[in-house]
Amino acid sequence: VQLQASGGGLVQAGGSLRLSCAVSGRTVGRDAMGWFRQAPGKDREFVAGIRRSDGSTTYADSAKGRFTISRDNAKNTVYLQMNSLEPEDTAVYYCAADAVGTRWSPRTMNYWGKGTQVTVSS
Repeated sequence: VQLQASGGGLVQAGGSLRLSCAVSGRTVGRDAMGWFRQAPGKDREFVAGIRRSDGSTTYADSAKGRFTISRDNAKNTVYLQMNSLEPEDTAVYYCAADAVGTRWSPRTMNYWGKGTQVTVSS
C-alpha cells in the first residue's frame, strides 16, 4: 500500500495550494481518507476527512471554510484544496486511510503517506 502526497510548497499568506494523494494498493472510495498535519513541536492533528460510504466530508474547525477535501475515484486520488492560507497552516501534511471506521484520529488510521511540506510566509 502506498499513499504518495504531493503539492506542498512555499506560499504567501492568503495564497492557495492543492495537495494530492495518489493511492495504490487501496481504493479511495472504499476507505475513509483523511488529511492530517504536523507542525514542528506539535502533535499530528486532523485537518479534513472524506467518508467511504457517501463521500461526505468533515473538517477541523481550523480548516472549515478554507479547505476542501475531495476524491477522484477514477484516479484513486484524494485532494486537499487549501485557500486563504495562514502562517499557522505551516506544517507537514499527511494523507491517511482508515480501512475500518471513520474515527479521524492519528492513532487509528491504518495507512499513511510520507507527507508534503507546506510553508506559509507572512
